[in-house]
Amino acid sequence: MKNYALAVIPGDGIGVDVTDAAMKVLNTVASRFGFGLSPQTFPWSCEYYHETGAMMPEDGIETLRGFDAILLGAVGWPKTVPDSVSLHGLLLPIRKAFNQYANIRPHRLLDRVEGPLKASAFDILCIRENTEGEYSGAGGRVHQGKSNEVAIETTIFTREGVERILRFGFEQARKRRKHLTSVTKSNAQKHAMVFWDDVTRELAAEYDDVTVSQMHIDAMAAKMVMAPEQLDVVVASNLFGDILTDLGAAIQGGLGFAASANINPDRSSPSMFEPVHGSAPDIAGQNIANPIAAIWSAAMMLDHLGEAEAAKAVLAAIEDATRQGVGIRPGSHTTDEITAKILGVLEN
Repeated sequence: MKNYALAVIPGDGIGVDVTDAAMKVLNTVASRFGFGLSPQTFPWSCEYYHETGAMMPEDGIETLRGFDAILLGAVGWPKTVPDSVSLHGLLLPIRKAFNQYANIRPHRLLDRVEGPLKASAFDILCIRENTEGEYSGAGGRVHQGKSNEVAIETTIFTREGVERILRFGFEQARKRRKHLTSVTKSNAQKHAMVFWDDVTRELAAEYDDVTVSQMHIDAMAAKMVMAPEQLDVVVASNLFGDILTDLGAAIQGGLGFAASANINPDRSSPSMFEPVHGSAPDIAGQNIANPIAAIWSAAMMLDHLGEAEAAKAVLAAIEDATRQGVGIRPGSHTTDEITAKILGVLEN
């Protein structure tokens, strides 16, 4: 029997609630499909930061390296720890250290979930470059606190980084509806974004079976609202992908349905799976967070591990639950009720 070692980092806020729900589903589906899970939970969080002065121990990355996958709940408690500390102390170092350069976020309406748009039949796969670009961390501040203070944030695009994320996008498009949209702002950013456009055109010649569109970020935002059904695979930089996928979450019914995967495509290091929604400290521990995004992320993890049938079963159970009206609106059901319904479908 195959057995997978999972590093589980519930993190902060509702991350604890939804990770618990996702693990219940994972254990159930593992039993049903005949594979094993060996989870190990790590307390790395903002609370851990208050106790130790760090978001994770110095050997945290090496500790995680031996696992098959990482399941993350959420990171952040802004009232006590600045996001610049929590994200740069845990989430971003993991993504970069393990070369998880492809951030995948699916956007579609689950059965009976009502989004804010008239469109009801869109299926968008957003692929966000995850390790460089606008979040590279290159820059600094000088003359702090003085009238001549200067802050510089330098965007870093490498040919390797841009080419590999676009190539990943093209490969995903080939598996879907063979349409890729590359998103930049090359009319205003004449160096980095024009470079991205150039690489897109170069690679398009290798993928002549894929229709390629190139759009500016502002036009793309409008397109996702006005005609999301025309989109298939969308590839964007770290910042643009981050913004667009929050918009994608909104049109699919809210952050409670927004799953994601941080993928190392060559599998030389573990990939990490997490819901998009963040830690939502204001509702933590109240049993009202929607766990569907975390459970969907867990399904993406199963698919990445090679348990495709188990992944399909989890997604089918999620959709069966929403078809019965469970979890389709904020506050309509508790975390436990939504989890129980999905478990009930998997167990029958």
